[in-house]
Amino acid sequence: MSEKKLMTGNEAVARGAWEAGLVFASAYPGTPSTEILENLVGYEDGPYTEWAPNEKVAMEAAIGASMAGVRSMATMKHVGVNVAADPLFTFAYTGVNGGMVLVSADDPGLHSSQNEQDNRHYADAAKLLMLEPSDSAEAKNYVKLGLELSERFDTPVLLRMTTRICHSKSLVPLDERTPVAYIPYERNIAKFVATPANARVMREKLIARFKDEQDYSNGEAVRLGVNRIEWASGQTEGERVGVVSAGAAYQYARDVFGDGASYLKLGVTWPMPIELVREFASGVDKLYVIEELDPYMEMKIKAAGIDCIGKEIIPEWDELNTDVVRRAVFGESAETLTADIKAVPRPPTLCAGCPHRGFFYGLSKRKDVVITGDIGCYTLGSAPPLSAMDSCFCMGGSISTGHGAAKAFEASGRDARIVAVIGDSTFFHSGVTSLMNVAYNGSRTVTIVMDNRITAMTGQQQNPGTGFTLQGEPAPQVDIPLLCEAIGINKDNIHVINPLNLDEVNKTLDHVLAAEEASVVITRWPCALKRFSAGDLAEFELERKVCVVDSEKCTRCKLCVKTGCPAIYGGEVVTINGDMCTGCDICIQICPFGAIREVTT
Repeated sequence: MSEKKLMTGNEAVARGAWEAGLVFASAYPGTPSTEILENLVGYEDGPYTEWAPNEKVAMEAAIGASMAGVRSMATMKHVGVNVAADPLFTFAYTGVNGGMVLVSADDPGLHSSQNEQDNRHYADAAKLLMLEPSDSAEAKNYVKLGLELSERFDTPVLLRMTTRICHSKSLVPLDERTPVAYIPYERNIAKFVATPANARVMREKLIARFKDEQDYSNGEAVRLGVNRIEWASGQTEGERVGVVSAGAAYQYARDVFGDGASYLKLGVTWPMPIELVREFASGVDKLYVIEELDPYMEMKIKAAGIDCIGKEIIPEWDELNTDVVRRAVFGESAETLTADIKAVPRPPTLCAGCPHRGFFYGLSKRKDVVITGDIGCYTLGSAPPLSAMDSCFCMGGSISTGHGAAKAFEASGRDARIVAVIGDSTFFHSGVTSLMNVAYNGSRTVTIVMDNRITAMTGQQQNPGTGFTLQGEPAPQVDIPLLCEAIGINKDNIHVINPLNLDEVNKTLDHVLAAEEASVVITRWPCALKRFSAGDLAEFELERKVCVVDSEKCTRCKLCVKTGCPAIYGGEVVTINGDMCTGCDICIQICPFGAIREVTT
């Protein structure tokens, strides 16, 4: 019997990739997928792993590795697949050389995302074989199976995870790594050069492959137990209940219906095994389809003329759980314990000592300024009391959105300035081309690149500006001011400032908001949670300090509270939590009565 270990789904995916002989893995960090590569890099004899500047680059790199004849993987959160979709759809046409798996970590419930799109539709649209694990053991096994099926059917395989599977733990049997021989690379223009003439032939092959995959889904996948029927015993004809489900929803359905129902548990959800569904439906009197988000399986089942109950009762939004399913199906709720103690809500906020706070505080005082925002921890600058952000759509979108708004204001005669806010990692991800567009098309926008020296929101990952790779090896650092100049921003309009110095912040804002050309401000200071490098310690004054309130001087004006710093308590007596305070000095600069001072710890 093999050793078993308690693992999250992300840890299990990494383990499965290692066991399957994976050679190359690339990703852009994004919750809930980030920990896959962070765990994979820990295997000493494992594959080469890297953080890519964005998901499209990660996908293309994995395609190149596959083309060269090795097993490869790209991992990303659900919205990242939108970025990677361009090469993905064409790769489905060309097919693979070495096996390739794309992990899409979807986020029902929007735990850490701006939408909860259902990426199962990508498998449908691109005609990708898709696997959906329902626990960590399956997550490990399906990576291995996916790489095998990728090589067998000459197709990239989509492994669709969800937040609950990514972060929940269950027992995983461990196996040894099985090295896989490289597939020799041979030049093949007809296979890998997707010109229209070649792509027409590829399209025919894609449809033929798809039919073979359908046969697999209805046949061999059933014999292997990947798609399986679990018949209930002792059901009375006329009252037999069946449930079709997959992924985390299968676990919820098992808890709610128990042994009183039969189950069709699907691991291959595209191509849908319609013949298997038809066989299952013929053995029950009432058929439920339990799935999160869109009626993905339900629509295909109904389109095949099979009657079922799905989104008529199951919500189409938010994450499911056993109580949601029980209430939807049976109108019942589980008993819960009540307590007299009321929870105090703690909305997310910028950390104490966050370098973004000082800049947002200065920016929030400006009138007739529209602030277009982006994805990162700095998005929290939109929350009260700072309220210094007007939009947030997607990675890299702040600069492009700001450009469009600026041109519209010019056309409509509104005298408003646009300030676009973006993080360093997000700037490398997809902000560079947006700023290039600003320079090329002559926008008078102000772009703020908030360089906190790390990819902070997803857990302190390295990026092209930090000087280190995923493995911790030294790497070249992107020179952001020089890059901005190279793509067309006037050197005189590029400013690097300390965002914790409010005087410097305000003087810089005065200057750039009065400029007649596009300007860029780089706020450069390390994240308060960062493990400081030798370079950080040499460049910045990072000595540990704490701010304290002099109660005799304090007038309780609570101006310091309006910074939103979680270390400052604004009750009847204003105090600062010394365990949280980092001595960023923002409150000292704001206090008009000199009631706050700094002490060295």
